[in-house]
Amino acid sequence: MSTRDLRYIDGVVTVALDRAACTGCRMCTVVCPHGVFEMSADGRAAFADRDRCIECGACARNCPAGAISVDAGVGCAAAVIYGWFTGSEPACGCD
Repeated sequence: MSTRDLRYIDGVVTVALDRAACTGCRMCTVVCPHGVFEMSADGRAAFADRDRCIECGACARNCPAGAISVDAGVGCAAAVIYGWFTGSEPACGCD
């Protein structure tokens, strides 16, 4: 199994894509270790599978257009995982 076959936790990642700001450089498809992005027919990035995101932040740091944002390691997914490890209720402040 490759890392691209793994999924994170459905519906909790903080990654966001502003398709209107995307210039089609493809950098997100190159740097993402989990294949979250793909290029669409219009030449702009799109989510191939948003829930594969591990919130590492590589996409946002390498997007020259600033079309991608992610709260690396501090989103809801991090809160859920922290809750699993500590036995506490996850809380990310996004009520």
